[in-house]
Amino acid sequence: MTITLWIVRHGNRFDFVYPQWFETALRRYDPPLSFDGKIQVQELALKLYNEPINHIIASPFLRTIQTADILGEKLDLNIKLEAGLGEWHNRDWMTEIPVIHPREELENIYPRIDWNYRSQIIPKYPETELMALIRMKQITQLLTKKFEGNLLLIGHSISVKGICKYLLGDDIEIKTSLCSVTKIVNDGNNWRLELL
Repeated sequence: MTITLWIVRHGNRFDFVYPQWFETALRRYDPPLSFDGKIQVQELALKLYNEPINHIIASPFLRTIQTADILGEKLDLNIKLEAGLGEWHNRDWMTEIPVIHPREELENIYPRIDWNYRSQIIPKYPETELMALIRMKQITQLLTKKFEGNLLLIGHSISVKGICKYLLGDDIEIKTSLCSVTKIVNDGNNWRLELL
C-alpha cells in the first residue's frame, strides 16, 4: 500500500514582519501568522485541494494551527495537534520553555481541532539540534504507524528537516522555506522524494 506524506512549514510569522511584537507579546514564542503568511497558506490550500489527504496533524504552536486551519477548511478535514512536531526548543532562541495558547483560547476560534487526540511526544526544554532531529524521527515512526492513509504534517523548519533526514537520508538537501511543501511517498518498500 502506498503512503504519502506532505510536510509543510507554516506560513510567514507576524514577528518576522514586525520584530517589535516580540518585546511586548504575552506569549513571545508563539506568534501568529502575518497577513502575507495567511495569503501564502491560502495559495498552498488551492494547490493541495485535490490531493488525497486523509489526516492533518500539526504542531500546537499558533502559526502552525493557523496554517492547519486554512488547509483544513479547504480540504474539509479536522486537525490533530501533535507536540512532537513542535518547534525546536533551542536555548539560543528561547530563554524558557515556550508558552503556547491554551485550549480555552483556541477551541472557539478553531473548531476543526480534534481535542480528543493526545500528543504522542512532549518535547523537553532545552533541546540540542540532535535531540530535536531524534524527536522528529520518533514522531514520524509513531504517526505513520498510528494513522492509515496519507498525512499532511504541519510544522517548523526543524520538523521538515528532521522528517526528511529520517525518511530520505542525509544526502538530500531539503529547503525549509516558509510555507514550503515536501511530498514523500512510500510504495511499500522505501520512501522517495516526489516534490520539494
